[in-house]
Amino acid sequence: MEKNKMAVMPIKKLLLTMGIPIIFSMMLQALYNIVDSAFVSNMPQNGEMALNALTLAFPVQMFMVAIGIGTGVGVNALIAMCLGQENKRRASQSAGNALFLGFIIYFIFLLFGLFGTDFYVRSQTSNPLVVQMASHYLKICCIASFGIVFYSLYEKIIQATGRTIYTTIAQVAGAVFNMILDPILIYGLFNLPAMGVDGAAYATILGQILSFGLDFYFHLKYDKEIENKISYLKPNLRIIKEIYTIGLPAIIAQALMSIMTYALNIIFGIVGENVVTAYGLYYKIQQFILFAAFGLRDAITPIISFNYGMKNKQRIKDGISYGLKDTLFIMIIGFLVLEISASAFTSVFGLSGQTATLCQSAMHIISISFIFAGINIASQGCFQALGEGIASLIISLLRQFILIVPIAYGFVSLVKYYQISSSLLWVTFIIGEGLTAFFAIIFLKKIIRKKVDIL
Repeated sequence: MEKNKMAVMPIKKLLLTMGIPIIFSMMLQALYNIVDSAFVSNMPQNGEMALNALTLAFPVQMFMVAIGIGTGVGVNALIAMCLGQENKRRASQSAGNALFLGFIIYFIFLLFGLFGTDFYVRSQTSNPLVVQMASHYLKICCIASFGIVFYSLYEKIIQATGRTIYTTIAQVAGAVFNMILDPILIYGLFNLPAMGVDGAAYATILGQILSFGLDFYFHLKYDKEIENKISYLKPNLRIIKEIYTIGLPAIIAQALMSIMTYALNIIFGIVGENVVTAYGLYYKIQQFILFAAFGLRDAITPIISFNYGMKNKQRIKDGISYGLKDTLFIMIIGFLVLEISASAFTSVFGLSGQTATLCQSAMHIISISFIFAGINIASQGCFQALGEGIASLIISLLRQFILIVPIAYGFVSLVKYYQISSSLLWVTFIIGEGLTAFFAIIFLKKIIRKKVDIL
């Protein structure tokens, strides 16, 4: 019988084989989110209001992704561990319970789509046109959210078996389909009616449904290690607990990204709108680098988890070592790209004056924190793989809220009251990521002694 490649392939080669497709698909994800907004903002009428509508809807969309991906992370690690232990029945039960959870998650977002979108949008704006556009957009996305929910789950199930090339195909196909449909449905090309913001919503859900459909097909065709039986859909509280012991921190980590950005927008707004604009643009640009690190983390997790299930101490340590080194390499490349191309990026987005200067200084200064961020992101993948979800949660809280928010507020006070250059604000991220990396290294050493060295 042919052995799973996660048991026999050299770790460095395995990490590249699994990681490169995920990295590519994650970076494409970052790209099409920007393209989506660009098409909407260039609508012939009310483009700025339409962009505002998408901005108001964004937190709910990110929350849907957080729940789906976070649940998937828990399922991914659990299935990989079960396969490493050659316990195919439990791996299949874990996949079945993931689908049960998917139906629950979808039902909740369906109810929100039917009854909650208007109230949610009105809590943020009183502009009737923006309320109408944002509410319609969210209603469409939530009612058809089964696409993103089950796509997220099947993606992680497939990744747990090591077949990341197929999840990449599914994600790329959905993203490209979305980008093709955007101008057609938004502007009404080929004699179709111009649907504006609603068109963007339909393009989004159709892309998600395509990705889900492809992942479902690939799972049935290639994941022979996992049986698909109706009986496995029966909820098993022990399995569900294990899924969320690992997955809950990932859910919180995803949700914290939105909360942190919201909080920093308020804090930086004390200094001036141009600071918020500069940080907002920088945040979009940095997603390309961070998403690459997230992609590698998603490859690290099942590799380490699988070999932890096999109790193969050396392969676990190799996975941790190469995972950290390769993630640091990606972040160093990202640092160099932003250092060299800061001026070019600001000119592409049409910035000028003080806002352009602030954005360039953000790229020069904040990118230094990538070195520490690489350690934090890779460590979280290791923690999740070894069943240490709490450690992963603590790192997320430190780097995305507990440290960043008060440090940012302190620097804002200095800038505001002592008339110091606003560029000082960007040092927030170096300090926050650096302090977090210190704790991440301590946690990682302790967990290796506790769970790996004793094998």
